Amino acid sequence: MQGAQAAADAAQPAHASDEGWRTARGEPSLSDMFATIGVAKSASFWRKLSAFLGPGYLVAVGYMDPGNWATSLAGGSKFGYALLAVALISNIMAIILQALCARLGIGAGRDLAQACRDAFPKWASWPLWLLAEIAISATDLAEIIGTAIGLNLLFGIPLEIGVLITALDVFLILALQALGFRWIEAFVVTLLGVIAACFALQIGMADPDWGQVIRGFAPTVEIVRNPEMLYLALGILGATVMPHNLYLHSGLVQTRGYGHTAPEKREAIKFATIDSTIALCLALTINASILILAAAAFHATGKTEIAELDKAHALLSPMLGSSLAPTLFGIALLCCGLNSTVTATLSGQIVMEGFINIRVAPWLRRLMTRAIAIVPAALVTIWYGEKGTAELLILSQVVLSLQLPFAIVPLVMFTASRRKMGSFVAPRWLTAAAALTAAIVIALNVKLVIDFVME
Repeated sequence: MQGAQAAADAAQPAHASDEGWRTARGEPSLSDMFATIGVAKSASFWRKLSAFLGPGYLVAVGYMDPGNWATSLAGGSKFGYALLAVALISNIMAIILQALCARLGIGAGRDLAQACRDAFPKWASWPLWLLAEIAISATDLAEIIGTAIGLNLLFGIPLEIGVLITALDVFLILALQALGFRWIEAFVVTLLGVIAACFALQIGMADPDWGQVIRGFAPTVEIVRNPEMLYLALGILGATVMPHNLYLHSGLVQTRGYGHTAPEKREAIKFATIDSTIALCLALTINASILILAAAAFHATGKTEIAELDKAHALLSPMLGSSLAPTLFGIALLCCGLNSTVTATLSGQIVMEGFINIRVAPWLRRLMTRAIAIVPAALVTIWYGEKGTAELLILSQVVLSLQLPFAIVPLVMFTASRRKMGSFVAPRWLTAAAALTAAIVIALNVKLVIDFVME
């Protein structure tokens, strides 16, 4: 059976799946980075896997950005370990959806933005582009606030100045890009390692009740029945399964030079899926650590209204009995903010190129996409100041959750279509799981809107 599949793959033209798309392929995603990382044709499993490791960690950054911190701190301090189940379910959803992104990017040679532009008329694709830009702005809002707060906590820099400093991070991306895409991946992975180490130390200081932690991963109906809990659950969902990550991953997988034949692409899909799954398991560990830390340090001691990052920072030292804890918290937050701005800028570039097919110099394109996202986010942050940061962070994550169906539904549609994907069409079980994910997200969003209107 496997021999027959291999023979069919080998006989298939390199771009057979293109026949199902309305327009020509055009320039690939992130053209200056396209296929720049080589993949040895006759290497061992582990060597090939190492060549594909990287994009998944850039995607994982979006699952642990400062917006996650606000929702996890609020959820952990108010409801203890109960919302760990939401973090777990969200992560499973993320693994399923990112697997489809890898399949679309490699199998069809298109990122999600290009696929939408090719498949839909302008009256449908342009609104989708605007919604994607709103999602990226919401993402940037969380990252700007988180980075600015991190600078304030560690160095005493005022929030308004910190917001303006974050605008300079695009030059960091340009500098790393000049060295090669592997340098961007190395930068992100290094900061992820620092974040993980900081939380490992803080969890050790907090000494949580591990029995309650384990029970927290079991879902309860109270999450849906309690409007306040549902609001925070949707915030965690929006912070975990992020719309811009679907565009980002489907573009980043194309940075590998995996070849043009069907067997090579099929192997590339396998390795890219392993990469994203491993990275997202790391993201779940860090997300759960934030919630566990909040539950152990705040909820268990009666501090049930902690959502502000700066307030959590101030209380960690007396709660955990260590002056090192708040410093670790600030370092991890700053690293999260820096990492997230890198990936948000790349996703902004993919969205702009894919939907409106813009053709400008790569450095100018990055400045444009960064400006589109950061200007409204900076204005909102400066306007509300320090007092409104927690509300803005949680609201930004709920906005992301409301945008999710407009990215998930096209992704599921495209990867389920044999006409568009050819032999790389998603297996039925994977399509069914992704469709169930989309249905859950839409149902929860409808429930949220009804609760909001009825208040």
